[in-house]
Amino acid sequence: MSPLGTDGLDLAGRVSLMPARLPASEAVARIVARKATIRQERLSGLHNPWGHAVGLTDPWVFLELCESSRVIEAAKDLIGPDVILWDSELFSEARSYARFLCEGREGRYWPATPLAGAVVVLPVSRADPPVLGTRLGDVGPDLLEGIDPLEPLYVVRLMPATSHFDRDPQHPANRACMEEQVLINYANRPLWLLSGTDRANNDLVTGFAPAVPVWASGALPAEEKEKMNAVRRR
Repeated sequence: MSPLGTDGLDLAGRVSLMPARLPASEAVARIVARKATIRQERLSGLHNPWGHAVGLTDPWVFLELCESSRVIEAAKDLIGPDVILWDSELFSEARSYARFLCEGREGRYWPATPLAGAVVVLPVSRADPPVLGTRLGDVGPDLLEGIDPLEPLYVVRLMPATSHFDRDPQHPANRACMEEQVLINYANRPLWLLSGTDRANNDLVTGFAPAVPVWASGALPAEEKEKMNAVRRR
């Protein structure tokens, strides 16, 4: 059945405007085929339909993965019943994420207070990928045992809804991210409450809309534009 339940409808010969959802493994394969031309930062927030990943893939495929019962149950086992999804990232090769871990970077960019969370990884090139997870404080290269270093890896980052996601650009984690991952801005990312209750007054509204282009901030009000047009016509 299609995501909107349109299978079997009589479309009078027309092609549906809502294409069938790609299998996750195929969506990943298409990205991996272009990996030489894609900066790693652009593969962050791959589940966000309002982010820059929309130019690379169908983000809903990855959001469905993040919202799957297997991921949610793994997170609940690690951090409790109140779970917030705040980031996900595709690594075209698991060894790239292994380097990321060895450099101590997992957790460095988490703007959560108190700092707590879970990392769930899925080797998504497989038809039925296993779900592997660990608490943020325990994360290390051993998380990747049994995973081929060359296979793609999808990393889901989740925090307990008892922590507060700080959107202040001056927060040390946001500052570090700005300096080291220049295309990523966690301060304006949307948050998904996947399970339970938000117990830390998190902003669950920001980010659920297309970003306004920077140049739009300089747009003139209608009256000012009309005045300028009148001057040009003289």
